[in-house]
Amino acid sequence: MATIYYESDCDPSVLTGKRIAVIGYGSQGHAHALNNQDSGNSVVVGARPDSRAWSAATADGVAVETVADATAQGDIVMVLVPDHVQAGVYRDQIAPNLRAGSMLMFAHGFSIRFGAIEPSPEVDVAMIAPKGPGHLVRRQYLDGIGVPGLVALHQDATGNALALALAYGHGLGCARGGLIETTFTEETETDLFGEQAVLCGGTTQLVKMGFETLVEAGYQPEIAYFECLHELKLIVDLMWEGGLAGMRYSISDTAEYGDLTRGPRVIDEHVRENMRKLLADIQDGTFAREMMAEEAAGRPNFQRLREQNADHQIEQVGAKLRAMMPWIGEKAAVKPGA
Repeated sequence: MATIYYESDCDPSVLTGKRIAVIGYGSQGHAHALNNQDSGNSVVVGARPDSRAWSAATADGVAVETVADATAQGDIVMVLVPDHVQAGVYRDQIAPNLRAGSMLMFAHGFSIRFGAIEPSPEVDVAMIAPKGPGHLVRRQYLDGIGVPGLVALHQDATGNALALALAYGHGLGCARGGLIETTFTEETETDLFGEQAVLCGGTTQLVKMGFETLVEAGYQPEIAYFECLHELKLIVDLMWEGGLAGMRYSISDTAEYGDLTRGPRVIDEHVRENMRKLLADIQDGTFAREMMAEEAAGRPNFQRLREQNADHQIEQVGAKLRAMMPWIGEKAAVKPGA
């Protein structure tokens, strides 16, 4: 059984007199900084002076310094810049200013798992990884609940790394939902697999192919959008609340029979084999090398695919339908036209 830590297992007082440096102020960065500050912890954000992150953190009332200065001030340095730039930021701005005995933290193990960052043996290295996007981490904290997370140790130079990591997770709000103990390797490999095979890659392809199949058969695109995308949230909410069994309990017998008999015809053993190949590419570093090579080349394939998908009919139809439902736009992480 997994070891899970809750608020009662955490001692927030171990952060008394310590300063948290949050490097980056994007989706995760703003949530980590604001939640910890609201929890009473001392926080400084590290960002470029001419960046959107600097302006946003200042507007939100969080202290901001350059990455180098924030690192120098930090007893705990949480690295939340994107994976593909972490190595350079660490080499040039964090490592020269990271004090012995301090803690280096991550919300994803990519750079440690694939050797892009090799920390000094004189610092603690830990992870607190919320299992949800930053905007949800912030929203649920404000609602008095919390997104569950993962906690992992890579180095325990001081002998106090776990206590500090748990206190950080408490300040972030993740201990409200539970912090599951893991390793950097397990977190990285399962996170990449989940994103690629199910949560992002698998889901978006399933939604698009379902939409295209209905439209190609002559059905109205608006109907196809509601059936294949809009209603997905309702089904996922039921799964989130009660698991697969809870979802099946709530739907009609017709829907459940179709689920049980037709689902395996769509997602079959061929898909499982492809999933195993994806996992192998993650485990042996193929995906990491490909992604870093794409970044080094200036993202030509990434940008082409991003633009191609943004122009898909499902996006055009969806934008028009969502505009008629302003209550959806109020919750959107990305506003229309942004």
